[in-house]
Amino acid sequence: MDLPDDNSRYKDVDYWDERYKTEQCYDWLGSVSKFKHLLEKHVQKEDSILILGCGNSSMSGDMYSAGYHSITNIDYSSVCISTMSARHSDCPGMTWHQMDIRQLSFPDASFDVILEKATVDALMVEEKSPWKLSLHTACFLHQALTEISRCLKPGGRFVSVTFAQPFFRKRLYARTEYNWSIKNYSYGEGFEYFVLVMTKGEELSPEDAALEKEVLEDTKSPATEVATTQDEDDIKEDFLSYINVI
Repeated sequence: MDLPDDNSRYKDVDYWDERYKTEQCYDWLGSVSKFKHLLEKHVQKEDSILILGCGNSSMSGDMYSAGYHSITNIDYSSVCISTMSARHSDCPGMTWHQMDIRQLSFPDASFDVILEKATVDALMVEEKSPWKLSLHTACFLHQALTEISRCLKPGGRFVSVTFAQPFFRKRLYARTEYNWSIKNYSYGEGFEYFVLVMTKGEELSPEDAALEKEVLEDTKSPATEVATTQDEDDIKEDFLSYINVI
């Protein structure tokens, strides 16, 4: 695979369109088998599922093979959607749509589960500090999370799979207006990944409510940007090379 010259290109649809023309499959943060035990606790076979930023991951196909047959996939790359739709044309109940996660073209309360794996991570590739997001990224993510909450059914779950420590992801997800609770889990050997599960209609825990208050107070006052450096020789395909999240 061809790596981008600059990490900001991970946010560029043209980069992904070109990459998907030749790349067959790539699974960020491992295949679904790595966190299957967690998925089975929060996603039922009969659930209607939306996968955000599906890419060319094997996750959708693996979930379909495991018995999850109501899966809607979206990605902003038309090349990806065309390729994956053709690849899985023999899977009734599996659909593919080019779409912006900030403007989901679905009615309110459409899904039992909305799932993302490394999509939020990809949106943060240019961020230098997990403590202070740029205004552009913060607004982008807020729009996306608002849409995710809108499209979840009461009692539905937003499942977010990430390499970011839960404390930092909760700084994004712990908002009363999203109307969900947050629980976090982990998986992996050698290196740990995380699964956060937000349940629509449940209140934030006192701890998460306190974190929300802290974050909102921080946004009202100037914050010092944390400088980060990186040895070019250490640049790898994994997003861990691009974001200081630990």
